[in-house]
Amino acid sequence: MIPVRKRTYCRATREATELLGKLIRLGRKERRMTAHELAGRAGISRATLQKIENGDLRCEIGLFFEVATLVGVQLFGADDAATIQMQSARIQDKLALLPHSIRTSGKVDDDF
Repeated sequence: MIPVRKRTYCRATREATELLGKLIRLGRKERRMTAHELAGRAGISRATLQKIENGDLRCEIGLFFEVATLVGVQLFGADDAATIQMQSARIQDKLALLPHSIRTSGKVDDDF
């Protein structure tokens, strides 16, 4: 049997998901929603919502974003869908100017 390695994350990643979870919990409580109500609106179990609010990295990022949106947490510094769409279009324009794939030369220049 092949041993399963536990996925590790850097501190910044762990702190970011914990912060997002806390923002979601704060938004839910400010809107006076129970965990059961929010979980129902998001179409998830209450246990999954608790994992999200605790910043559990095993939860899907889409669930984090969906629940955050439901409680009014601003994503990417934008408070409306139009701003997010505009930012996305700007990034797409920049990506269009870059090569579609990145290839390394295979040769390492280690001559200092």
